[in-house]
Amino acid sequence: MVGSTLVELRERIEALASADGAFYLVCARTGDRPVPSIGMCFETRTTARLAARAVEQYRTALRRYDPQFPHHDVIVCQDERPDAADGDSGTGGERPDSADWSLSDPVLDVPIVHPSNRGLVEFCHRVAAAVFETLSDSGHDAVERAVMDAYADLAETVTDPDGLCLCLLESMAAQLDSRLSPDEQADVLADAATRLAPVDAEERPLSATLYTLQGCGLLGDYLQSPWSTDLDEGTRSVVVRLTDYALSPRDGRLPVLPLVLGLYRRRPDPPPSSLRVVDIADGWRVTLALSDGTEPNGLVSAPIHDT
Repeated sequence: MVGSTLVELRERIEALASADGAFYLVCARTGDRPVPSIGMCFETRTTARLAARAVEQYRTALRRYDPQFPHHDVIVCQDERPDAADGDSGTGGERPDSADWSLSDPVLDVPIVHPSNRGLVEFCHRVAAAVFETLSDSGHDAVERAVMDAYADLAETVTDPDGLCLCLLESMAAQLDSRLSPDEQADVLADAATRLAPVDAEERPLSATLYTLQGCGLLGDYLQSPWSTDLDEGTRSVVVRLTDYALSPRDGRLPVLPLVLGLYRRRPDPPPSSLRVVDIADGWRVTLALSDGTEPNGLVSAPIHDT
């Protein structure tokens, strides 16, 4: 399965990485750090070139389920102390002088995604790759195949790269919701979060997650209420109003996979336990609860209520 290949290639790239290396990888045309090497450095140029080949193989494997996955011309760059990207923006700061570049072979002559949409496309694929790896490692091969089959059907009719990457997340959330128990969904999200580039623990993990979704174009705007605490139940809850949310409802449920995955990535304590969604005039009203010891509900696809 694709997931096994992705896991093996990611492990190979991580084994080549060095905490204090002076070399890192970018796309020659866009300056983006290519998934899955975001935030990684390498000790020597030779090691970095080996990693570049593995990154190209990783991205080729992703195209088995998504032919629209962006092509990158992966090159090696050198810097005395490269700034490590946090995995949200997909960029590595200013581009270095061309004299420090080293092209990996081959250089692909293909159209690139429009710059205004590139962040959204890359974000969707980072989320999808992390979930695919987790499904494969967890033995959920049937779910992985179902997601790929559903997405392949959509790819025959949806030609816009932006629309297709959103359909990928929508179909993934739908299949996880229908085929895995709530506890299994929570386990998949917790595992997938560890496969994304790490971020520092946040005092306000929800605000940081919403800001990331807004920055990549998955969300237009949001308004967050103060948190409330139920001491008897040990539950914290908050209400968030979302406008221009890019994912569409399916069968009376709203895909919330990227939102909850972002929360798991920032390790709130207690963890997410349930989401409740109400359709309002200009968007969605989402009630999020955090709780220990409560059966999770609506973590990948939340039910839509009238009030």
